[in-house]
Amino acid sequence: MYWLTAQLFDPQTRQVIVNLVDILLVAYVIYRLLKLVRGKRAWRIVIGIIVFIVALVVSDWMQLYTLHWILDKLTLLAPVALVILFLPELRQAVEGFGKLGGWTERLMSAQHQTGTDAVVEVCKAVAEMAEHRIGALIVIEKTANLQEIADNGIPVHAQVTAPLLGAIFYHGNPLHDGAIVVRGNEVVAAACRLPMSDSRVLPPHYHMRHRAGLGMSEHSDAIVVIVSEERGEIAVAHEGTIRFVEDDLELRRLLDRELRDPREIRRRKRLRRKSRHSHDPESQQEAVTK
Repeated sequence: MYWLTAQLFDPQTRQVIVNLVDILLVAYVIYRLLKLVRGKRAWRIVIGIIVFIVALVVSDWMQLYTLHWILDKLTLLAPVALVILFLPELRQAVEGFGKLGGWTERLMSAQHQTGTDAVVEVCKAVAEMAEHRIGALIVIEKTANLQEIADNGIPVHAQVTAPLLGAIFYHGNPLHDGAIVVRGNEVVAAACRLPMSDSRVLPPHYHMRHRAGLGMSEHSDAIVVIVSEERGEIAVAHEGTIRFVEDDLELRRLLDRELRDPREIRRRKRLRRKSRHSHDPESQQEAVTK
């Protein structure tokens, strides 16, 4: 014990510990910055900044004095410009740092984890709406809190059921024009406005509903389920990308993979296997024989 205490208070050992902590903190900051610019919009801004820096260096090297003078003066506006360009990402990053790197947020989100029953009801409603070509926009909250989005809509606070979702997005319902926010097993709000994406990955014939869903996925880690009113297609936007699914079964597998705890999925599979085994006549006969 004395040797361990002496080693800890040794200046050289203490400096090694400080350097290790410093490296870990820098690595964490870099990790948060990479998460900050994970959206395609932010990456385009980063590429633009790199091009600007390269032009500044090249203009100085090639002695393009006028161009270099203009670019050099523009660097004075860089701090303000960066804050304006990265305002949504910076706000999300500051919220993450304020919540101890997201640990408390994930702890709170575990209490509002979307259950299997809610996923089943969402898939059932989406399949029915796609069949009847009823447009829908369903935002499923994960770790990032979407209370700000829910606040710009109409409070609902009702359990997720397929009839409820179908009634909300029915054309005659005043709440059908907008998105709903699902938190855990509850529809928090309806008729919510979502941030629009300016991404060019979407084909021209996909309009506001898909751009809103993609924009929401660029600004948070939420999963957005989109039903096209014109074509009856089902799409899922997540982490700044959008993909189209064939049917509600593929949607169910995708949502289970993204929303459910893998341990719970394995536990349910084991229960289903045991249930099938207990109802198997041959296994029951073997049990009686034994």
